[in-house]
Formats: sequence, structure tokens, C-alpha cells
Amino acid sequence: MKRRLIAVLIGSVSLCAVASTAFADTSTKKIALSNNFAGNSWRQTMLTSWDTVTKKAIADKVVASADAFTTAENQVTEQAAQIQNLVLQGYDAIVIDAASPDALNGSVKEACDAGIVVVSFDGVVTEPCAYRVVVDFNDMGKSQIQFLSSKLPKGSNILEVRGLAGTSIDAAIHDGVVAEAAKHPELKIVGSVVGDWNGATAQKAVAQILPSLPEITGVAAQGGDGYGIAQAFKAANRPTPLIILGNRQDELAWWKEQRDATGYETRSAATPPGLATMAFWITQQILDGKTVPHDLTVPYLVVTQDTLDKALASAPVGGIANTEYSQADAIAAIEASNKK
Repeated sequence: MKRRLIAVLIGSVSLCAVASTAFADTSTKKIALSNNFAGNSWRQTMLTSWDTVTKKAIADKVVASADAFTTAENQVTEQAAQIQNLVLQGYDAIVIDAASPDALNGSVKEACDAGIVVVSFDGVVTEPCAYRVVVDFNDMGKSQIQFLSSKLPKGSNILEVRGLAGTSIDAAIHDGVVAEAAKHPELKIVGSVVGDWNGATAQKAVAQILPSLPEITGVAAQGGDGYGIAQAFKAANRPTPLIILGNRQDELAWWKEQRDATGYETRSAATPPGLATMAFWITQQILDGKTVPHDLTVPYLVVTQDTLDKALASAPVGGIANTEYSQADAIAAIEASNKK
């Protein structure tokens, strides 16, 4: 079977009708989402966005199906087996949020060799036959240190709270934090814990390390963990440090409370969960014959003191600030990338 190409990019156009712009030859196509983890609000919102947008596409007969599959545990072997099963089930394309940047490459290559379109987003893979939507997570890490330096010019002891171990996202953000911290000797990273992008996990991890640390005035974190970090400091009767947040509703609500009470200022940044819907639409377009670059860098969503209220209003309780994308977004993104 002839190999198809796939790519992902992100846009910002409102959802539109799709049946009139899709060609008939994708109406029989089957797309699958392979997701390795659903243990936080980002992943749960991502799955909800995927379901919302793909159901409409199926109803409009743009594609035949767009099933989502999530592994029970964040295990590479389990996701690899899942991808192999999707190949056997006859899907035309597989969209992957990967547990590892390289450990799934064998299964991804098998899918490509079977003529299946493969795209990774969020947690990307390095197998050359797959296409990647690449958020500049390294820059996200660097920007945290830059912000902390601007707000703590006299120096600070910094605690780093990392994300899900083994993922490309955690590694890239961490590398950015470390590289930028080397340029700011006034900031000293005095401890590091794993928070799994989850408030409860982060709270427990921070609570365990705090007794061994000096005064902390800044926290570089990866998102989903900010509220838990704040609660750990509160329970330890420690002053609240400047915590970098990640666009979750509980984080933004906590930030607003602190801002209104004391003028507390920080920043928040994350990839919108709706990135999965852009992955879906680009997949559909490539199945329809579009050609796009293999690697595409997309922006992440930053919330500042000035945009906090608006971002919080868009985030449902238990959810995250988000944007969903349309077929028109995908078309515009492809056209823009082809002009570069």
C-alpha cells in the first residue's frame, strides 16, 4: 500500500461546517487516537475536545470513524501493543500522544510500512516516517527562568517540579530550565521533584522535600501542579513562593484569589488540549492529498496578569483554558506552512 504523509500545525479560526469543503474520498477513512495517559485535566479535556470535534466530522460524513484509545497505565510497552492492534484493525491513520519520544519508534515504523498515516502531537515521536507537531517546550522552560529572574532580581532559591517522567515534554521543559538557569547565577535550583502534571502528586512530592530545603521564593513547574504546590507550602507554614502555573482552572482560580488579596503576580503557560483537534483535521487533509512539512512548531498559550480573568472565564471547573480547531484552521495552517 502506498505510504501516505501526515503533518500537524495549529491555528486559530472558529469552528466551521466541514462537509462542503471535504472531498468524498475521506468519507470512508478511519482515524484512531492513541493516547498514553489520562490522569490529569489536560488529557481529559484533550479527549473531550477530540470527541466533540470528531463526532461532528463523522456526522458530516467527512470521515467514517475517529476512535480514541487510552492505555490503562503510562507504559511504553502497552502503547506499543495498542498501536500494533490499531494497525491490525485497519485504521487509515493513527494520531499519537506518545509515552516516549523514541521507545515507540518500532511500532510507528510498522504502521508506516503498512501504509498508515502517523502523526504525533504533544508527546511526539522521533521515527522519521511519522510527522510531528512540535510545541517549543524548551522555550517554555527557558521563559520560566527568565520570568523568575525578572521578578526576583536579587536572587532566589528555586524548586523545580517536573512533569511525567520519560516523556519528551518533561525532558524539553527541564532542559530549557537548566540551560536558562545557567545564565542567571542569582537563581539557584536547590531541589527537584516529579509532579506528574498532577496537583495531588505534586503536593505530596513537594511536602516531602520541603523540610530539607532552605527558603524557596520561586518554583519552576510544568503545569497542572500549581495548586498542589501552593497547598504544600501552606501546609508547611512556608511563605508562598512565585509559582509558574499551567492554565488549569484550579491554578488560575487560586492565582486570582492571591492576586485580589495581595497583588500576587505570576504567569501561566501550556499547550491547549484542543491541539488534538488540529491533529485530527490535518490528518484528514493529508488523507485528502495535501502535502506539508514533517516538523512544525506551534505556539503555546500564555496567561499573564492582564489576561488572567479572561482565561479563567474560559476554563470550566476541573478543566483548563482551551481552544478547539476546525478544518478551516487546518487548511489555513497548511497554506501558511507551504509559503515558508
